[in-house]
Amino acid sequence: MGLSNIIPSLFLSILMFGLLGNNAQLSSDFYSTTCPNVTVIARGLIEQASRGDVRLTAKVMRLHFHDCFVNGCDGSVLLDAAPADGVEGEKEAFQNANSLDGFQVIDDIKTALENVCPGIVSCADILAIAAEISVALAGGPSWDVLLGRRDGRTANRADAVAALPLGPDSLDVLTSKFSVHNLDTTDLVALSGAHTFGRVQCGVITNRLHNFSGNNGQSDPSIEPEFLQTLRRQCPQGGSVTARVNLDPTSPDSFDNDYFKNLQNNRGVIESDQILFSSTGAPTVSLVNRFAEDQSEFFRNFARSMIKMGNVRTLTGTEGEIRRDCRRVN
Repeated sequence: MGLSNIIPSLFLSILMFGLLGNNAQLSSDFYSTTCPNVTVIARGLIEQASRGDVRLTAKVMRLHFHDCFVNGCDGSVLLDAAPADGVEGEKEAFQNANSLDGFQVIDDIKTALENVCPGIVSCADILAIAAEISVALAGGPSWDVLLGRRDGRTANRADAVAALPLGPDSLDVLTSKFSVHNLDTTDLVALSGAHTFGRVQCGVITNRLHNFSGNNGQSDPSIEPEFLQTLRRQCPQGGSVTARVNLDPTSPDSFDNDYFKNLQNNRGVIESDQILFSSTGAPTVSLVNRFAEDQSEFFRNFARSMIKMGNVRTLTGTEGEIRRDCRRVN
């Protein structure tokens, strides 16, 4: 990993002090005495799993995002539905159903950690650690992950549907979904840059390609014409809604700033991505240009925004629990 990818320690120290707020119990060395090898164990298992699945790093990153955006970073996205325990699985929410993945490597990390330091590391912290490792493995930045979260005892499918971004969301709706978590416009654009790797199902973009604004046969006019034809071939009208296309056709499995260059060329795959650049006069446009021009600037802001997102409504101290199994409450 190049030195340009590493966030300077002084910057991170200042950043952590400023962002912790009420989450003062979170710290990068939370497990230094109770489970000192937590990151080493997690990295080894993610590296192993990613060798058999090039999409794994993007899957794991998405898990952390979808966890934090629904009632905070509490590991609720990992819970299987258990009506008897009052748990509505967030996995079945519209934005997650049949697309959210990466659960097995999280289970494997939890099992390994329970073997060496039982009852110590939360599933919520495993997600935060795994997201940073995944981004770094794909060529992106590293940052000091703040730890000490505890696991929630419930999940809420309706809250997931309401909170998670959707492909057709307007810029105002996107901004609102971020601001409720005290994430600003820079966070919105930086975190959207995670779409520099991974895939999206055709069902997410089919209306944009074939039925834009409810007009059959019409497509989103903001899509560059040649790219539109490529997407229509990959996701034909009436075709499989679960077929997948690359979110970043330029470098689909690498974490870089090509995503923003694609937006500048009107080659954003999802409508809520392209809208960051195509909304004339919006503050997001200059941020897209900044990140497209300077990858290091994008990496710095992405790391900063990940730390902020990781602090959303965390459970600490005696709140919640440390799950023995990430898929069910104790």
